[in-house]
This record gives sequence, structure tokens and C-alpha cells, in this order.
Amino acid sequence: MKWKARQYSTTINTMDRKSLIAAIREKKSYLCVGLDTDLNKIPGSFLQTDDPVFEFNKAVIDATKDCCVAYKLNLAFYESSGLKGWQSLIKTVSYIPDNIFKIADAKRGDIGNTSSQYAKAFFSEMPFDAITVSPYMGSDSVTPFYNYPGKWVIILALTSNKGSADFQMLKTDEEYLFERVLKTASTWGSAENTMFVVGATHPGAFESIRKIVPDHFLLIPGVGAQGGTVQDVSKYALNKDFGIIINVSRGILFPENDLPFPDNISKAAFEYQQQMKEFIG
Repeated sequence: MKWKARQYSTTINTMDRKSLIAAIREKKSYLCVGLDTDLNKIPGSFLQTDDPVFEFNKAVIDATKDCCVAYKLNLAFYESSGLKGWQSLIKTVSYIPDNIFKIADAKRGDIGNTSSQYAKAFFSEMPFDAITVSPYMGSDSVTPFYNYPGKWVIILALTSNKGSADFQMLKTDEEYLFERVLKTASTWGSAENTMFVVGATHPGAFESIRKIVPDHFLLIPGVGAQGGTVQDVSKYALNKDFGIIINVSRGILFPENDLPFPDNISKAAFEYQQQMKEFIG
């Protein structure tokens, strides 16, 4: 039987703030697995299948779904394969259980009518709960994403890469540009539908960030391969509702342990979950 795309409503199969907090508490985890699937790194056995990326992702989801509360799909790893990549993307997000948060790491953001089409693509045509967006073009490039009830907008604030210093760390009127982004963008939505991307490579910034957005969830990349740690992030970024989702991609997809696939992936996800469990109680 051939795979067939499902049809989705914009008002169902979404995870609101209350559901996300409940999932974190139940699983004692705020782990997000980044499905940045690289064909050059996956086990060779998958290359013999009709859709190696989807089959690998499916195995990863089966191996990690009990330890994580979210999956993040970086669009670049799918768009780079053209139509086949988009098919793998849709099949993957459709396979993720409804009670797990699904993030389209698309980093979109353009003039209003263009952003409206981006929002439709990911929230109406695909069952994503959230999308990452760039705020560089201002409010009218972001507000169209808020037109879908129950969906989340994840705004880039202070990213984990070295180049974040080029603009995000510039001082304007005695504050950093990323702080201005937090203050301004937090008024576009609310803590019920807005998150911010803050890299784990900036642990010293979390104190000031929490003064600006004490209640918002933060999506935190940069743990593992980029040098950030669960301990530093948890110590400085957690709030009363947990309020963080830590993304790990390479450290789980391609872990450095001696177990065979997919036990190696299960072990890596479990080890991250156990670190987070200590902070949840």
C-alpha cells in the first residue's frame, strides 16, 4: 500500500502551552531531537530503500519518542533533495505522534503576503505545531504566522553560531540588539504562542533574557556538538513552567557510542533525558 498524505485542520492536533508543560512533566524531559538527516552519514542499509531519509527518520522516532517532547526538522536537509526531500519531510512529520511537539526549522520571514504563504504551507498543508522565523524585517513579516490558532511562532533572538556576534551582540541604546528583539517581538504574540531561539553557547546571557521574557519558552540549540551543556542551560534558563526545549541533533542522530543502530540512538537520547530529569524532580 502506497503512502498517502493526510489532510489536516488548522485547529486540531496542536500542542498548546498546557499540553507541552504536561508532556515535559510526564516524560521528565525537555529534549527536542533534531532530525537533520544527512544521507552521507546514515547507515548504509537505509540507502537500499525507496526513501532512505524517511526510513531513517522513522527508526529514529521509534527509538527516541519516549525520551523527548519535540522533534525539529531543519528544512535545509530536505529542500536540498528537491521534490523527493519534500516528500520525505511530509512523511516524517506525519509519522511523529500527535502528542509530540513538531517544529519546522524553516527560519522564514518576508513581507506580509509572502509570510502568509509560508504560514499556510507549514500550518495548513503540513501538521507542524511551530515554525522558526527571522524577525529582521519587522512585525509585518512575522504577524501572519499568528493567524493560525494553536500554532507557535519561534523567533530567532540569540543564535548559537559564532556569527551571532556580527549583529545580535551589537549595542544599541545601552542594550544588545538581541535584547531589543526580545522586548519588541514579545509584544507581537504572547507566552502562549511565542518562543525564542537562544543558543546554549551563550549561558551568560540567560539571566538578562529571563528578565525580559520570564514566562516565554526558549528553544535552545547548541548543546552537544557546539559545546553547550544541559547543566548550564538548565541552571540559568528554566522558569516555573520549565520553559525550555533543548535541541540535540548530531549528538543523537550520530552518537559516539559503540552500540549498534538503533540502540546507539536510544542510549544517547536516554542519557540526555536523564540529565534533564535531575532538574525536573
